[in-house]
Amino acid sequence: MPPVKRNRHYLDYFSQTVEDFKGDGRYRIFNDILRERGNFPRSIWYGKYAPKNIVNWCSNDYLGMGQNQYVIDAMHTALDQTGAGSGGTRNIGGTSHYHVTLERVLAGLHRKESSLLFTSAYVANEWSLVAISRILPNVCFISDEKNHNSLIMGVKHSRANKRIFKHNDMDNLEKHLKEAVEANEMPVILFESVYSMDGDVSPIEDICDLAEKYGAFTFIDEVHAVGLYGDTGAGYCEKLGLSDRIDIINGTLGKAFGVQGGYIAGKQIIVDAIRSVAAGFIFTTSMSPVLCAGVLASVSYLKDHNVVREKHQERTAKLKQMLIDAGMDIHPNACTHIIPVMVNDAFKCKVASDRLLNEFGIYIQPINSPTVEVGTERLRIAPTPFHTDIMMVELVEALKEVLR
Repeated sequence: MPPVKRNRHYLDYFSQTVEDFKGDGRYRIFNDILRERGNFPRSIWYGKYAPKNIVNWCSNDYLGMGQNQYVIDAMHTALDQTGAGSGGTRNIGGTSHYHVTLERVLAGLHRKESSLLFTSAYVANEWSLVAISRILPNVCFISDEKNHNSLIMGVKHSRANKRIFKHNDMDNLEKHLKEAVEANEMPVILFESVYSMDGDVSPIEDICDLAEKYGAFTFIDEVHAVGLYGDTGAGYCEKLGLSDRIDIINGTLGKAFGVQGGYIAGKQIIVDAIRSVAAGFIFTTSMSPVLCAGVLASVSYLKDHNVVREKHQERTAKLKQMLIDAGMDIHPNACTHIIPVMVNDAFKCKVASDRLLNEFGIYIQPINSPTVEVGTERLRIAPTPFHTDIMMVELVEALKEVLR
């Protein structure tokens, strides 16, 4: 049978997609870098011509725990003890003693009854929401408009009712809560503590007040806060003393804790129900015990070393003031460890990033659509405790040159 004739070959559509991204400046280049243990935040960039030493200013390894010797030693020990992988799904041979211990430790960190490990915080968000939609009848997700893509996709794939409230707008949130209750829907409020692109914080206590007023379930993403805030590194909820008012806390093991993976924490019955329903948890190979061992060491270290968080905050405050003094356009709502330098043009942002890397050995990835809205492109700077005063001076001078 002869093939059916079509106007265009299917590969043309893939080609057109790539060309569209390149044409409007949204095409992303993955820089080939090699982190050097013991030399963080310096790395080696394998560019077009030859390897080059660079300083990384955009890593999500916010506290450098991926380089911490205590963490590395724990992972070496686990590797020698258990081998490389977990051996299966959590249900079929893939639940090691390291998994069980880490879930107990993470629950304790957040003062919750239980926690559940996922392969990433993205997966934890997405599949927890899908699971909740299968568990709660007539559920309605009420989501902040600036929530992370993992929450957005979780709502989308759940096929549940949804309402979107204006970012951090409590009057608008209450309006949606009223409408949901009047429609006999079961409201679930989805929000983040620290918003990773603008560097601002949600009014967590006000959200909890509204949740209690309208009988809503609370689900908070603390991915950019765990390890970084609170006396023991449990996040912004711990810092504000609000952990007990949140139903589910989502966290990552791949940013401040410096390893990989994600989790949720909450009441035992809630976590157990999600464990039993969430397909993204059930039908995938579990985290390597080696990763679990690294996280256990990292959580323990950061619990006992608040000085790391204090140094991080000091470095952030100093650099932010230097950038302001140099006339940089910092996002007006930025009040955390994330410093967005606004460029507001995709091409200019990409050119600035390329020049920083090629001419100055400074790596800052350009942030453009769809991560942020068109016209709000930025260079997102993430200081660490290991960035020196000299590095800061060099960064500011380089930015003045490429953004003038």
